[in-house]
Amino acid sequence: MNGNLIVLTLSQIFSFTAAPVTVFLSGIIGSQISPLKSLSTLPMSISVVGIAIGAIFASKLMSITGRKIGFIVASIGNTLVSILAAYSIFIQSFSIYCVANFFLGMGMAFTHQYRFAAAESVSKDKVPRAISIILLGGIVSAFIGPSVANFSKDLFSNHMYIGSYLSLAALTFLPTIFFLFYKNTSKIELSFKYSGRSYLELVSQPRFLQAVISSAFGYAIMTFLMTGTPLSMHVIEGISLNKTSIVIQIHVACMFLPSLIAGNLVKKIGHSKMMYVGVSLYCITVVISLFDQSFLNYMLALIFLGFGWNFLFISGTSLLVLTYKEEEKYRAQGFNDFVVYSVHALGSLSAGVLIVLTNWKIMNLICIPLIIVIILITLRADLLTKK
Repeated sequence: MNGNLIVLTLSQIFSFTAAPVTVFLSGIIGSQISPLKSLSTLPMSISVVGIAIGAIFASKLMSITGRKIGFIVASIGNTLVSILAAYSIFIQSFSIYCVANFFLGMGMAFTHQYRFAAAESVSKDKVPRAISIILLGGIVSAFIGPSVANFSKDLFSNHMYIGSYLSLAALTFLPTIFFLFYKNTSKIELSFKYSGRSYLELVSQPRFLQAVISSAFGYAIMTFLMTGTPLSMHVIEGISLNKTSIVIQIHVACMFLPSLIAGNLVKKIGHSKMMYVGVSLYCITVVISLFDQSFLNYMLALIFLGFGWNFLFISGTSLLVLTYKEEEKYRAQGFNDFVVYSVHALGSLSAGVLIVLTNWKIMNLICIPLIIVIILITLRADLLTKK
């Protein structure tokens, strides 16, 4: 641990609360103020789109101003947008609430860059561990965000949930203070000129493509199945909402808890082997899901799904930082996150439709081609680089 890593970890805990609060409240609030009930989940989907679009913007801004200013601007922006969300609830404006969620998503794009800043704050051999530490902060965020939002929801008795977003504004402002103590790891040169390789040249590298595909497709599979789980369990199978929430909570914990060992595992067995372990865990998820849809089966499937995502995401991210030069880092990171969260958005948006048109077993079978692509791209990179 060093000063920058401590700042980033603390900032992750409070900044990332925007994500679980959005998941927790956006659908509920959307159902209350949207003109059509079918649009209830639109704010959530729009926030995911905001992450994808914001990835490029975040990287570009920080390539000009440096990490410190970029993160501080994002923190202040998240605070202001949270207040805007509270205002939209006060005046019962669904359109403004959607706009607020879009910009909260853009703010989250900056938060997702914390893992790259962490990688830049340590030596190359400690990168996987540093990224794991940042992801562990997500566990704390998952408990703090919804808990504070739920506790403060009745702060204004006549306007439920205004207090939740005002509390979120306070939580997301704290990183502004923390980043005052952050030190940029590279010299800042206010320039719009780019001197590195093109996107095509970056993607043509086997290891770069392997890193992007493993993170993106790993995220797509996880989001696709996680989003479909509540609908399959509660709406279709009639399993209680309480049991459904338990499965989701355990799944989220399993997404982040492996970070305690994942960093060391990457260092010990290598990125590719870690990815093979990740896709093997995904295969276990698919097999379990082909049996009867019971509470236990859903829980086991989502546990392995969370583990698989963690292994693929940490190995993909830590491999990515080894594939570009210093002057290319913002372009490479921005491209990676744009692809990852665009695919993440597609997975989220398509899950609700496909679970209605098909069923839980078919949804899991749909993931098999994506798993095969991850394996083939990794094998290709191993053969071409012989590492």
